[in-house]
Parts: sequence; C-alpha cells; structure tokens
Amino acid sequence: MALALCLLLDRRSDALVRELWKRLEENGIPTLLIHTHGRHVPHLSYAVLLDGDGDGHVGGGVGGHVGVDVAAVRDAALALPDSGPVDVSVQGTVVFPRGRVALAGSAGAALAARQARAVEALRATGATIHRHYEPGHWMPHVSASTGVQMADLGPVVTAVSDRLPLTLRCTRAALIETTDGTTWPLEGVP
Repeated sequence: MALALCLLLDRRSDALVRELWKRLEENGIPTLLIHTHGRHVPHLSYAVLLDGDGDGHVGGGVGGHVGVDVAAVRDAALALPDSGPVDVSVQGTVVFPRGRVALAGSAGAALAARQARAVEALRATGATIHRHYEPGHWMPHVSASTGVQMADLGPVVTAVSDRLPLTLRCTRAALIETTDGTTWPLEGVP
C-alpha cells in the first residue's frame, strides 16, 4: 500500500461510515473494518504517494518507503494552510477496479483547489503521486468495501443508496501509512 494524506471525518460522519461497514461485514462483504491490520478509519484521501517504483507497493527504505522522504512529506503537509472543516456531499456509489466500492463525493471547486494545493506541496518533496490522485483526475470518495464479488455488488450499492443523500464533514487531517495504520495527525485541515 502507501502513505496517504487524508481528511478525517467528524464523530457523526465517522459513525455513519462505520455503521455502513458493520452492516456490510454482517452480510459477508469485506470492508476496511477488518481489512489488513484492522486499524483503518473512515477517511477521504487527498493524495496517495507511490513508493518509487510506480506500482504503489511499499518496499524497504526509511519508513517502509523507497523514494519517499517521510519527514519531508510530513513537514510539507504540516506547512499547508488550515482551510478549516469541509463538507463533502455524497450522492452515489462508485465502483473501482478489483471490486473496490466507495461513497462517491462531489468535487466542488473549493475542495478540488484544496486537494490540488496539497498534491503540489507533497510533489515538491520529490514524492510521486499515484495517478488517480493527480489534480483533475481525483475523485473524492470514502471506501465502503474492499473487494466486492460481482454477485454482491447489488447489495453493496443498495446499502449505500439507503443512506443517500449524505453530507460527510471532514474536520481533521493526517498522514496515514496504510500498510500498518500508523498515523501522523496534522494541525489543521488543508
């Protein structure tokens, strides 16, 4: 996996996403609730940094990253201006390759500008940004399921749709190492 700059949800929004995860898990559909290390939190990623070989798989090196200077990335993230909490309107479901399903958020001009500013600050450290997080290609989303089989896609979409429309409030931010859940909280919300 990789190092990610994430917006974290307020208590109410976090609880809504965890409730969805729990409902899906009860129906045998995998979510971040138990995926890998089991320490995932509901989040919206601004950027995912690659490990230097372009495939997103973490290798050796400082902090588990090849080509990523974790200290420089952390300093760049901490230096981003605090733009305050942001609301993300969720109107539907998006299905990504390999059966990943997410709540599809809207990318208003202000949110897109905030994300682009964050990506450019991280890129300035020499970090490589995953292509799906490049400004103009980024789609705000919050993971619902990590590996849905085609037969389960209908129930997942229904479970998400039952909660829509939905507004999620992002009130905090952090750098998160997705392979083990290590989290470095940030002072504000970029």
